[in-house]
Amino acid sequence: MDEAHGDPRDELFEIATSVRALVEWYEGTGAWGLPPSPPREVEPAFHAAEPQAEPQPQRAPVADRRAAPTDASFAPPASFSPPPERSQPPAAPTFTPAAPPRTAVARGESLTPEARVERLHLLATEVASCTRCRLSETRTQPVFARGNPLAELCFVGDGPGPEEDAAGEPFVGEAGQLLDRMIVAMGYRPTDVYVCGLVKCGPIKDHKLEGDAVAACKPYLATQIELARPKYIVALGTSATQGLLATSESIAKLRGTWKMYRGIPVMPTYHPAFVVKKPSARREVWDDLQKVMALLGKKPPPPRG
Repeated sequence: MDEAHGDPRDELFEIATSVRALVEWYEGTGAWGLPPSPPREVEPAFHAAEPQAEPQPQRAPVADRRAAPTDASFAPPASFSPPPERSQPPAAPTFTPAAPPRTAVARGESLTPEARVERLHLLATEVASCTRCRLSETRTQPVFARGNPLAELCFVGDGPGPEEDAAGEPFVGEAGQLLDRMIVAMGYRPTDVYVCGLVKCGPIKDHKLEGDAVAACKPYLATQIELARPKYIVALGTSATQGLLATSESIAKLRGTWKMYRGIPVMPTYHPAFVVKKPSARREVWDDLQKVMALLGKKPPPPRG
């Protein structure tokens, strides 16, 4: 055995002696266990930014630039008044709108009304510089919306025709005048509701939309509705209804039946331009609108005397 390293048994004896002395010290002091480590400051995964005050909008909410309607010029036509044989308003439909969970968090849910309006202004500015589809090459100007962006009721059409493309507002021609009379017949003013389109650029002829235009504008419309947050939507015509609901069913089959778009009840009905060409469709449109009115607690204004 190498004497330089000593006898291993002596080393074991010394270790055992030290351990026994430590144990005896613990027993005498009652200090069993190791002293706890002082708590450490846990560094947060991120530093929350100081809350910033929401910027106040510098402009008034998006509003209809038309003059306030008068009773004479905007009185609902007889064809949009309740049928004479009905003495009581129609009973409320059995449909109870349920709000299913959204697939994505709406960007407007946590914003103040003022901030939502400002975001809509910014979105309109973004749309004005959009070049995602071929309509950007033919448009005179984008057509974003008109009316009250915080309204409980929203009308969604297809896209701007030549008159809308020239004016920069949706529904300004003959079909737009009929839509305004429909709105008044529901108990609103045209400036009380929000009117926008599936596609923001035109001009669109014969209400025929190309698939690339619908796909390009789909994110804009989704954000627009998320920020506006209407309680109900009226989809006007085949293109608007199919685009909103992602369906290929015809408007003749879909109209009059409640559907859902991201948790918002949607009532499909005929486009006002179709009603202009086929006046007999007014009765069906009026029936559809009364279903919306029943849920909103609205009653039509009294007929003209």
